[in-house]
Amino acid sequence: MPAIQIVDVTNEASFALMPPCADPGFDHRSCDYWENADRGSKAARSSWLEGRATPEPPPKPTSGNPFLDDLAEPAFNPFASSGGSTLADNPFAPATSARAAVGSEAPPKLGLLARGLLVFGSYAKILTVDRQPAAYAQFGPLSAYPRASRLRDLYPQLPESPLPAVITCIATTGEARRQGYARQLIAAVCDDLAGRGFAAVEAYPESGTREDATSSATPAFWVAAGFVMAVADERFPVMRREL
Repeated sequence: MPAIQIVDVTNEASFALMPPCADPGFDHRSCDYWENADRGSKAARSSWLEGRATPEPPPKPTSGNPFLDDLAEPAFNPFASSGGSTLADNPFAPATSARAAVGSEAPPKLGLLARGLLVFGSYAKILTVDRQPAAYAQFGPLSAYPRASRLRDLYPQLPESPLPAVITCIATTGEARRQGYARQLIAAVCDDLAGRGFAAVEAYPESGTREDATSSATPAFWVAAGFVMAVADERFPVMRREL
């Protein structure tokens, strides 16, 4: 019996577990299509998976007079805020969330996935089989994916309230195909979203494309995962599941 684990993508260690897309020319990990309402691309962007070097601070100018240079230093204020939450230093304030955030040197894609860590939680999950990455899913609130909001505007028959969460990507490695891992991961995502208070979740597959050339699977996959076709558009149907 293979050992299956589902990991939330919240830092560089979990981000490094992302499996490659089955089609090397269509790297779902670096796709910004859903994050950009107008100009997002589905093309591979390998640089989005690499860390950004932190630039060295420029040297401070000196006058040659060490006493004048000391005077130029900003005065130390022991009561000034250090940039952290002021609530954390107040013993009478409610405790703040312990969720982590990623640094500015993190890969751009990880930065996108980490946007909601302090409020919403993780935006992606990875399923591993015997510690090997096998499946990946990306999701989040509708507000995180402008392209999804724009697509929903095309269909006035979709319910406006409550707004759904969305799943923008589900993919498995070529070796892990047709073993039920993708459906198992989607079930975990739906359970998680229900626990976060969402009443429904939607997905937007693209009909008529190659299996490896779409990040959001096929309508048949979503039906097998418990979704129904809320909009039967010939090219861009909307799949929906009540939670």
